[in-house]
Parts: sequence; structure tokens; C-alpha cells
Amino acid sequence: MHRSLYSALLALPLISAPVMAHEVLHGGHDGHAHAKGCGHQAIDHAGHVDYLHDGHLHHAHDGHVDEHVIEVSDANPDAEELVARVTTDDHPHGHAGEEHMTVQHGDHMDFVHDGHLHHRHGDHTDDHGVVKLVGA
Repeated sequence: MHRSLYSALLALPLISAPVMAHEVLHGGHDGHAHAKGCGHQAIDHAGHVDYLHDGHLHHAHDGHVDEHVIEVSDANPDAEELVARVTTDDHPHGHAGEEHMTVQHGDHMDFVHDGHLHHRHGDHTDDHGVVKLVGA
């Protein structure tokens, strides 16, 4: 292989899957196991089921709980120029008595509204894509 091509290949960043923490970063799990009927919303995430608990996605396996994040992707973008504005939202999010769950999406929190990620942005709401809610 030509030396400059070899050097260029070595300089490319490695492509890897998203890192998912192998610990729960907040309390409140003593005696609670996430499963169907546990009282937390289930979400189909990256080919498995996570449970939405206090703004965190939890995935129990192998005797511990991983805390997951909805990754920023083509399906769930966060860049203003890539997202759609929500025009059918009948109320603002983030008010006192908010009934919508929140979930971490990349480095920010979004509201889960009718199977979509809604993000308050200034005077409007952005649609950060679809999340698949799993029935109870």
C-alpha cells in the first residue's frame, strides 16, 4: 500500500457504537425492577426495551441497570436546520404541572409528546423525531 494512503487511513477516526453507561446515576431503585406493568413507560430503543424513569432511560440486564440516552441521529436530529417546527402543539412545554415525560436526547432534555420528542427552543417547539412507545 502506498505510504501516504496508509497514513491517511490511520488518521481516520474510528467508527464505534454509542457508549452506554453500565451504572445507574441516580437513586430510587431499591426493590424496583423495570418490566411490563412496573408503572414506567417502555420505549423501543436501539433494538431493545428501555424504561423511562424520572427523565432517564433504564435498561436492566445481567444483574445491573444501564442508563441510556436517545442518541442524536438522522431519525432524532437536534440541529435547528434539520428539525421540523411543531405547528400542531396546543400548549407550551415546560410549564408548571407539565404532564409530559422528559427524556435525555443527546446533551439536552426533550419532552415526549404523542410519540415525538419535543424541544422548547425560544418562542417555538422543535420536533426532534419519533420515539416508539411500547404499550404497558
